[in-house]
Amino acid sequence: MVTVDTGQAVGGLGPLTRRSTAEIVAEQLRTAITRGELPPGGQLGEIDLASRLGVSRGPLREAMQRLVQEGLLRSEPHRGLFVIDLDDADVRDIYRARFAIERAACELILGGDRVEAVARLRKAHAGMAAASAAGDADALVDADHFFHQTLVSASGSPRLERMAETLLVETRMCLLALQGTTRHSGDTIDEHRGLVDAIEAGDAALVLSSLEAHMAEAVERLTRHR
Repeated sequence: MVTVDTGQAVGGLGPLTRRSTAEIVAEQLRTAITRGELPPGGQLGEIDLASRLGVSRGPLREAMQRLVQEGLLRSEPHRGLFVIDLDDADVRDIYRARFAIERAACELILGGDRVEAVARLRKAHAGMAAASAAGDADALVDADHFFHQTLVSASGSPRLERMAETLLVETRMCLLALQGTTRHSGDTIDEHRGLVDAIEAGDAALVLSSLEAHMAEAVERLTRHR
């Protein structure tokens, strides 16, 4: 299998981070799905994608099968692979699963190094605030995505991170349908700040109620505008 170096050893010594071509292609396909470049319901053509990505069809097929396993692509016999469509039931299920994962992450953070986690979350929240102040809706969605990635990452659980990755991609797919209809960005900035404040205070009840309210509001907004 072809591998690609993506890291550099410090001082010329130490292990290099190596990723297979299929892993890199899978990441690019996920990004294309989140940004609507591969729209919901759209069919993936191997020849076209291999040409656009500059790879052979072998690693492309492996990458696409990874996304089938993750649930981002669906396979139809005799037809090919398609980007999934999400209905209201899917939206509710995505946020139900996200709440379970992020609740577990918050519990681990509250029982661990809260100081480091809060520092990381404050930095992620500052990115959201900067995007909001600049009036950049796309950058705000990216920053929101990064905030929740950071929340799960700060738990120290690589398995929670892996589970959250696909759910966050699906969340981005949901949000594509809300372009031009989203609420005032100040609301979401305040919600995320409140969550970090509750984590910093070590108030478990407030953390979980804030997270639950945030997820419930997102579901209501997404299903209302679909």
